[in-house]
Amino acid sequence: MTLAATLSRHAPGDAEEAADLRRILDFVGRHPHPFERGIREGHLTGSAIVVSASWDQVLLLHHRKLDRWLQPGGHADPGETRGEDVALREAREETGIEGLVLHPTAPRPLDVDVHDIPARRGEPAHEHLDLRYLVIAPRGAALVPAQAETSQLRWARWDEVESLHPDHGLRRALAKARAVLGR
Repeated sequence: MTLAATLSRHAPGDAEEAADLRRILDFVGRHPHPFERGIREGHLTGSAIVVSASWDQVLLLHHRKLDRWLQPGGHADPGETRGEDVALREAREETGIEGLVLHPTAPRPLDVDVHDIPARRGEPAHEHLDLRYLVIAPRGAALVPAQAETSQLRWARWDEVESLHPDHGLRRALAKARAVLGR
């Protein structure tokens, strides 16, 4: 199934996600290689809502440059064309966890979100059109944060997440994850 076909079957969780999904579908329709970082207006990214093997905690990282708590994720490497692959690789690189797997029955993607990335040296402001996937960590997963991007990695119990002040899109994705997990 093509990316556009997969996305057209996605069920948005709220009006904001429905609007983001329309924008992502339009973007994918206009760009034959939507994960390519060279697209000036933005590009698709992949991220992972990583939950513990016991499903009672979610892994969040404090992003050094954006100064906020986020899920692991980011840009595609050259040749990557599937959001799942990007999400799993980025989560492994940013957390150091080997053996991450996609949740077997969760929707793929679990959630979609469009957000602005501010201009930085050598890179203009642009959008990340993020495809988010539910990912399970193996038991006893050792955390090794990617120091260049991450100031802290933290397993948070579901009842602790709100104290980290996640944005609306992350709250929505986490609520979807909890629903899939039956929590």
